[in-house]
Amino acid sequence: MGIDLLTEDLYRALQQVEEVDTKTSSWIVTPSAVRALGGALFCDRRYGRVFVYHNGAQSYYAARGFRGVLRV
Repeated sequence: MGIDLLTEDLYRALQQVEEVDTKTSSWIVTPSAVRALGGALFCDRRYGRVFVYHNGAQSYYAARGFRGVLRV
């Protein structure tokens, strides 16, 4: 589709425009070295801050989505 997951930097930039993921979290681009070990990164906004976490890539949470960027 031409949509890429947000990087951590783009996610933080998005949070400057609008506060998102205050009750959910979103997967973001994960470095290949972390992916090779089975991990994945996700972010959310709590307590007025942006947090970056890790989890197994196979993890499923109903409240976790994806944030993407479409470049035209």
